Amino acid sequence: MQSLHTVTTQYGGVSGIKTSNGILTFKGIPYAAPPVAANRFQPPKPPMPWTGVKDATKYGATPPQLTPKAGPFAELLPNVVIPGDDYLNLNIWTSDTTEKKPVMVFIYGGAFVLGSGAVPAYDGSNFARDGVVLVTINYRIGIEGFLWFGDGVPNLGMLDQIAALKWIRDNISNFGGDPDNVTIFGESAGGMSVCTLLAMKEAQGLFRRAIAESGAGHSVISPSSAKLIGTRLAEILGVAPTREAIGEVDIEKVFAAQDQLSSEIMAKPLVELWGEVAFNLMPFEPVVDGHLLTATPIECIANGAGKDVEILIGTNSEEFRLFLVPDGILSKVTDSALNIAASAYGLSEKSIQTYRTNRPDSSPGDVLSAIITDWFYRIPALRVAEKHEKTYVYEFAWGSPACNNLLGACHGVELGFVFDNLTNTGFTKMLGNHPPQQLATTVHKAWVDFATNGNPGWDIYDTHNRISMRFDVVSQITVDDRSDERSIWDGIR
Repeated sequence: MQSLHTVTTQYGGVSGIKTSNGILTFKGIPYAAPPVAANRFQPPKPPMPWTGVKDATKYGATPPQLTPKAGPFAELLPNVVIPGDDYLNLNIWTSDTTEKKPVMVFIYGGAFVLGSGAVPAYDGSNFARDGVVLVTINYRIGIEGFLWFGDGVPNLGMLDQIAALKWIRDNISNFGGDPDNVTIFGESAGGMSVCTLLAMKEAQGLFRRAIAESGAGHSVISPSSAKLIGTRLAEILGVAPTREAIGEVDIEKVFAAQDQLSSEIMAKPLVELWGEVAFNLMPFEPVVDGHLLTATPIECIANGAGKDVEILIGTNSEEFRLFLVPDGILSKVTDSALNIAASAYGLSEKSIQTYRTNRPDSSPGDVLSAIITDWFYRIPALRVAEKHEKTYVYEFAWGSPACNNLLGACHGVELGFVFDNLTNTGFTKMLGNHPPQQLATTVHKAWVDFATNGNPGWDIYDTHNRISMRFDVVSQITVDDRSDERSIWDGIR
């Protein structure tokens, strides 16, 4: 049986639900003013205080984005879109409002163009069950958060994340959380956001620990690349290359133009057309503007940014299969295509052969997936661990039986285990029937333990021991796993 529970914030009271299992949930709480009208393309402003008690029993609006398309990819990672202007909001799960419990703040992925904290699969009840106050946040994505021509304030999506963390610092104690023990964690673009926050002075002191899942410190672009992207978007729309002009266009037309832009980048991933975006194929991402973000996050981390923050970082063993398997691309990769693509990433014929030799029964698509997984995910994560003294490393290796047992340990597959939400309908297509609960118990506990005391249960990574936890049905410590493939990337950007 559910009952209502009211908590006071600095802007007004909110009324959440106490569920039958004793968990308190508060949803759709605004941490900033709606970023529309005069507030559009501006840094986040505080919300207006309200009188009375605001209903916080349902998810609030989500950031503007493309409506999820039907198809295998959308089925594997279901998204949700809730219309409304007041979408800079957050959601909280807690077991009570009195104790000072560790706080975990989840930042969603979606290539900086999709996602929200309202995705039902990100339900934080099981974190609250285990003594954590779990928060999911929204932030501006796509053109709203990362379109920039060099004028005005850049990186609005990152500033939203910082505003949410400041709200949490100032209010979370009323929900039973300890503002001095905050762990940020995110997956994919959320993991990239985590590493970007580590590099930003504006975010210093707002969190104690950081977990980056399948996203590290290399996925940012230069101002020149941002201008290339914005200019082409304006050309598609037939308007002047400014945020204000693009902001005047009907949002559905902007989404269609974003879609066309992404297709053009995929068709011709050329540096002269798109700058750094030609490599990671994400047109909207944080910009190294020289002020809010002074260098790439990995460079900032190497120079001491976030040196007092404890980090847990890792990847899945077969990340890129998510982008090759569902639409049948994996089986269409030829030996010639493998060699051309791998060469574009800087690999020699000898290096390509190393990957082939280590996978003697694999197809060219399997080998290509392994190479891109390392380039895009695994090696950037290890670079963070190499440059930061307080870093733990993991690899998630359990393979999903979905897509006729081809999906494997792909991008995003760890999320159901991290949240201990294996039975949530948002994960069923991705995980198949009967995913191992004991693995979810193990992974979830490591995240909770790290947020609680800074130790997930194994030793810190360094360039001498290269210790990592390999999560699988039987989890185990590894030491410099696949060192021959790791060393291939030394000296390659």
